[in-house]
Amino acid sequence: MTKIAIILGSTRPGRNGEAVATWVRDIAARRSDAEFELVDLAEFPLPHYDEPMPPSMGVYTNDHNKSWSAKIAEFDGYVFVTPEYNHSTSGVLKNAIDYLYTEWNNKAAAFVSYGGVGGARAVEHLRLIASELQLATVRGQVAISLMTEFKNYSEFTPNDYLLPQVDTMLDQLVSWSKALEPLRASGSEQAAA
Repeated sequence: MTKIAIILGSTRPGRNGEAVATWVRDIAARRSDAEFELVDLAEFPLPHYDEPMPPSMGVYTNDHNKSWSAKIAEFDGYVFVTPEYNHSTSGVLKNAIDYLYTEWNNKAAAFVSYGGVGGARAVEHLRLIASELQLATVRGQVAISLMTEFKNYSEFTPNDYLLPQVDTMLDQLVSWSKALEPLRASGSEQAAA
């Protein structure tokens, strides 16, 4: 079964992302074409990258990196739930992404963002980052406005018009995750050789 992680990309106290990520997970849980798991970065406290070797080498000495690597390697695709901070993604999400390399390769990624303009600029940056990591990003995404989908900018109250956007995004993500299986399999064979 295809496995998809919904990565909650904020650890800020009082974060809006937890409600958004839970909402996405609850919608995804109704599906039978993949398994979905919420991965909360607050449960993987990663300092700024602190390994002596670059992530592309796959040599990890710290337990926090080994744990993060093992978790991310479990999945075939990812939904990144990101806030927009200063026209980009959160530092904690960027740091977590930068910790790894091969664990992301030949997998698919989708984005759910929130912010003043729906978090669109955060996703623009994440798409560039994903390209370098050999993550195939799908076109469908969900951009959530703080002004229309949050009461007092803090209580998530999503409107039903967002539901088809989530479904389209997940349809594309599951399809691309499955389509990339042969590439992941050949990568595993090469690594074993």
